[in-house]
Amino acid sequence: MGAARVRGAQVVLLAGPGEATDVVFNYLKRFFDDLVVVQEQAPSRLVLARRRARRLGWLEVGGQVTFVSLAMPILRRRARGRVVEILGSAGLDASAIREVRRVDSVNDPEVVSVLADLNPALVVVHGTRIISRTTLESMQCPLINLHAGITPQYRGVHGGYWALAEGRPDLAGTTVHVVDAGIDTGRVLAQATFSPTSADSVVTYPYLQLACGLPLLVQQARRILSEGLDEAEGSGPGSPQPQFPLRWHPTLWGYLWRRIRLKVR
Repeated sequence: MGAARVRGAQVVLLAGPGEATDVVFNYLKRFFDDLVVVQEQAPSRLVLARRRARRLGWLEVGGQVTFVSLAMPILRRRARGRVVEILGSAGLDASAIREVRRVDSVNDPEVVSVLADLNPALVVVHGTRIISRTTLESMQCPLINLHAGITPQYRGVHGGYWALAEGRPDLAGTTVHVVDAGIDTGRVLAQATFSPTSADSVVTYPYLQLACGLPLLVQQARRILSEGLDEAEGSGPGSPQPQFPLRWHPTLWGYLWRRIRLKVR
């Protein structure tokens, strides 16, 4: 927290919408003077569901949609006090970002133009859809991502929840990695784990992941701005997909079963 601010190095936060992005921005702003946010719109849930159904089937996706639309709002209301507690104890600020450059998608040609105009020294990615190879190849600077999971074991979403549900509390954490053309497959730069309390749940795990991951994100960003990325760390054409499955939202019935039988909330 007491580290000197980085001046004169343009850093772009390329992000999706949401409170977690606000937290990431406010934390990074403490360290990087020239921080700009380029924020995409949330993708259509219907489009995402259709795409997932082609891979997982409609029964599975229907259970996931039911979990997100019915269970998550209730869990969020019940967890709000715990979220405030986590933010306060970690010194994190969830105030809404005031100045944002909005785009429809990180993969729109507009993004390439915006980033070319900004000419950043580093792009920090958080909470976006998968960035296309075309967009990646247009970048003239390193891209790093703050992923809510320990990769490669927990790629995709709810990495903390799935690690705990599968009896791997040692893998409940956050990864800072280089962005490549795969899905959470880029070279790992740093990782940290968290220890949940009995008051935590699938809603609060992401905040615990931010608390343990943001200091690492700043550490790696400062290092890259100072030293650059060596070839071994570069994004390249995309890493081979690791032999670990992508993680998705749990189904409603799967969540309830794990909550009752495994005590994983």
